[in-house]
Amino acid sequence: MKKPEILAPAGNLEKLKFAFAYGADAVYAGGKDFGLRAYAGNFENSEMRIGVEYAHKLGKKVYITVNIFAHEQDLDSLQEYLHFLQEIGADGIIVSDPGVIAIARREIPQMPLHLSTQANCTNSQSANFWLAQGISRIVLARELTLEELKKISSKVKAELEIFVHGAMCMSYSGRCLLSNYLTGRDANRGECTHPCRWGYALVEEKRPGQYFPIEEDSRGSYIFNSHDLCLLPYLPLLKDLSFASYKIEGRMKSAYYVASTVKVYREAVDVLWEKGEEEFQKKLPSWLAEMDKVSHRDYSPGFLFGKPGSEAHNIESSNYIREYSFVGRVLENSECDELGKTEYGFWIEQRNNFRVGDVLEVLSPCEDPWVFRVTDLWDTEGLMVDVARHPQQKLKISLPRPLLPFSILRKPKVC
Repeated sequence: MKKPEILAPAGNLEKLKFAFAYGADAVYAGGKDFGLRAYAGNFENSEMRIGVEYAHKLGKKVYITVNIFAHEQDLDSLQEYLHFLQEIGADGIIVSDPGVIAIARREIPQMPLHLSTQANCTNSQSANFWLAQGISRIVLARELTLEELKKISSKVKAELEIFVHGAMCMSYSGRCLLSNYLTGRDANRGECTHPCRWGYALVEEKRPGQYFPIEEDSRGSYIFNSHDLCLLPYLPLLKDLSFASYKIEGRMKSAYYVASTVKVYREAVDVLWEKGEEEFQKKLPSWLAEMDKVSHRDYSPGFLFGKPGSEAHNIESSNYIREYSFVGRVLENSECDELGKTEYGFWIEQRNNFRVGDVLEVLSPCEDPWVFRVTDLWDTEGLMVDVARHPQQKLKISLPRPLLPFSILRKPKVC
């Protein structure tokens, strides 16, 4: 049985490279327009060209999000953009608006079209309808149970993609109007301000004096605050459904988040497909422990076993769980060359404060995590420093063993 593609988020060029280094088969990315993550950093056209070339040299793929619900003025520059995506060799575009689909079929008919989860495809008839419109892959809605997924996969003879990990929207397939109403920024055009994560107190105007009994503290309650999706423990249940792609949410998350989640799902899929469920279950606790080391909210299986109840929402806080800090990344060879050769240590780029004496953990693409204590730090002037306090500061650090390319340094919060 063919393995599913591991599809990772790439909010920018750095995250694209980390996704591929840690085992992604493909990434999805967006340009400055036409995507639903306006604040993800996103790609300039020149960067997108570089990203696609980089992917193809590795035998990987890049899908571009063109999944806004377009207004009339959005159509003025859409055709030019679609031709640009075809010219750079994008491997597919992710779409949801019927008008955008029609224009894409006319202007770039050879380009594979993937139906976005924003189109909330929840049944086989809907899937087959979209296939008849020229869609080649269906990204199924998150609001589907395991039994529904089984039925759809048996009735739809085309590529199906499902989300397996990441933030869950409290609104049906992300079709939310809260941000538009409260801030004037339209979630369906990529500008969501995430008001579902704000604190609220609730009262119904026609029932004066009757309050919704969920207030937890003086700040209010977080009544829309859904848990994050994590289907890692349930991959054996999905294996026989032959999905084409397992998708990880998170174009606005850090390179560390991308690296860690991709590494886990890459290993999990490889073990399950190549060594079987028994070996998968043996390794599952260590993978789950790794998932706890990235910034996340409490995990949930989403709709896999039925409609989520109150247990799938956190009404006490909208805060992320952050047990580790991403404190640095090893620099690539080309970046190190700019800083000059060194006879000792490794060049890193600081991402959060750490100091001499701290115990750090190394996350690398092709090995298990390992720890070391920081014994010395040197800046680019050759001066010894005690603390890495400046954002993206370049530093040399001594280690007991080599750092592999794309290694990440992280610091436990307890240290």
